[in-house]
Amino acid sequence: MGAVTEQGPVLAVDFGGTKVEAALVTDGRIVEGTRTRRPTGPERSSDELDAAVAEVVRGALGSSTVARVGVGSAGPVDTVRGLASPLNVPAWRDHPFRDVVAALVPGAEVVFAVDGLAITLAEQRYGAARGSDNVMGMVVSTGVGGGLVLDGRGIRGASGNAGHIGHIQVSGYDDLCACGRRGCVEAIASGPSSVRWARAQGWEGSTGEDLAASPDPRARAAIERSARAVGLAIASASALVDLDVVAIGGGFSRSAPDYIDLVRAAADEGFGFVRATRIVRAGLGDEAPLIGAAALVSD
Repeated sequence: MGAVTEQGPVLAVDFGGTKVEAALVTDGRIVEGTRTRRPTGPERSSDELDAAVAEVVRGALGSSTVARVGVGSAGPVDTVRGLASPLNVPAWRDHPFRDVVAALVPGAEVVFAVDGLAITLAEQRYGAARGSDNVMGMVVSTGVGGGLVLDGRGIRGASGNAGHIGHIQVSGYDDLCACGRRGCVEAIASGPSSVRWARAQGWEGSTGEDLAASPDPRARAAIERSARAVGLAIASASALVDLDVVAIGGGFSRSAPDYIDLVRAAADEGFGFVRATRIVRAGLGDEAPLIGAAALVSD
């Protein structure tokens, strides 16, 4: 499917584990000079996070007015009630994120979804998966998120969390996840999880960037471990819904030049149509969450 015209500027808001951003977006492009960012993080209070949201919304809008707002959030979410509970931001549990944004833009239509769906829509309409109807987008970063477009349509599910591949359990791993289960992709493959594993092996760095730069074989092993877990999860997802393309983005997916190749190698242990799924690097970089949030209003 081709790009969908979004009919004028949309205010896009994206809330994640380390930052919240907003911008005006028109037809898949961020309007120059409107992108505004503030930090989030696990140490901030709910009031501080709400204040950061207000700052980025007002900064993006400036003197502009909009009729539509697209909002993506790290999950899990409850799109029926408009609530966000990002696992990496403990101050928000069942937080009324949609209403917080709506109060800042009175009269505008506000569409709210998990950020993985937003990113997938962006890649399917404008990025690396353009032209494909059955797509999964993934982000491997502070957490591991995902979303699904099937038969050209974004899939939300009953609560809005469809496609959240970060909480598929991968056989052979016992890492404890923040969700309370063991063996989730996020608990194995995210940047912080990979750092924790490497440190348990005696490596002495402290960040995903340190892992990427380290010549220590234990750092390389952590990156390979992350990519393998992602690849195995993709094979399971493709076996379930028969994907054309998986587009992978996020900072930790760039921790090694061959990260995507490592993911492909693990996924290729699957069979038939699973091996036919193309696994590619996401094409829109760090603009995808905002472009995708805007795309929500016309999905």
